[in-house]
Amino acid sequence: MRKIKFKKSHKGQSSQLEYTGRHKKFESEMQLFVYDDLKMTEYEDLDVLDFEKCIISDQNNWLNLHGLNEIEIIESIGVFFKIDNFLLSDILNTGRRTKLEELSDTLFFNIKSMLPAEHSDNISVEQISFLIKEGVLISFQEKRSDFFIHIRERIRNHVGTIRSKKVDFLLYLLLDAIIENFYVTIENEEDKVEELINLSKNSADPSLLVRIEKHRDNFNFLKRSIIPLRDSLYAIKMLKEDGEFTVIEQETFNYFSRLHQKSLELLEQIDSDMGMLESASNFFFSSQTHKMNEIMKTLTIVSAIFIPLTFIAGIYGMNFEHMPELQFRNGYFVVIAVMFLIVMGMIVYFKKRDWF
Repeated sequence: MRKIKFKKSHKGQSSQLEYTGRHKKFESEMQLFVYDDLKMTEYEDLDVLDFEKCIISDQNNWLNLHGLNEIEIIESIGVFFKIDNFLLSDILNTGRRTKLEELSDTLFFNIKSMLPAEHSDNISVEQISFLIKEGVLISFQEKRSDFFIHIRERIRNHVGTIRSKKVDFLLYLLLDAIIENFYVTIENEEDKVEELINLSKNSADPSLLVRIEKHRDNFNFLKRSIIPLRDSLYAIKMLKEDGEFTVIEQETFNYFSRLHQKSLELLEQIDSDMGMLESASNFFFSSQTHKMNEIMKTLTIVSAIFIPLTFIAGIYGMNFEHMPELQFRNGYFVVIAVMFLIVMGMIVYFKKRDWF
């Protein structure tokens, strides 16, 4: 899990853009879909100079950028679409929390997309940003991924109503795909929590506590990511009541209300899962305490049995010259027999009291 770190800005360079993410090995690639209900054109490996001839104002335009390393491309997109520099800075600063920014003709939205990391208890995190203007949706991804493949196929094959609606509906589909990743991540965490609960019943390995704490951190990180998402989706719902923001159509607001409801469900599920994780931790400590009590009970019984034997051995181990019973011919066997009877008597007594 990544922590947000404060980076002191350089004086005199407040407008300088810098990508702060971890996916710095991915080259920037642009893909453009221009479509409506009748036709669709797809452009791969698009160049910034091609925007003017490829973007069609009376159709839907979805520009997707993979890789945020080439700052010149980000700046060129900002210049062409007249995007404020502080929004470009938010796109490149992946340490920021999910936010919604409403301008006069632009809606900016960024979100953390999460998936389970392979062969690890970690969570793979990628920030995805969206800018929506009239007839244009721009998405910024840190790297090439498979989040939106099914949406691209729906556009290519004219499946459903996506091509008959505007780019605000496309934004809803993209956000919905990212929220589905939260479900996948939480489900994966739940499977691992269930595994930890089963292990805690049979194992006293201290590494279980380390894994429990790791998954508790994962759930807290998921929760911290979903709470601002919930607030942002609620803010989109409020735009409908204002009636002043025209980029999103009135009928599309209902779809964003569904996303807001999903975010509430995710938070409720995380709270429930964290309760299960707390139960796993409590069960582990209870199990350890029970095992320790069993050990102490066994040691106490053994000690109680040997106390009278030690007392008898201590008496007859004294080196006084005149001691009774020392001259008995069968004294040794008598003492051994008495000790044996004491041991058997105490064992029978403890057993009747159900102490072991």
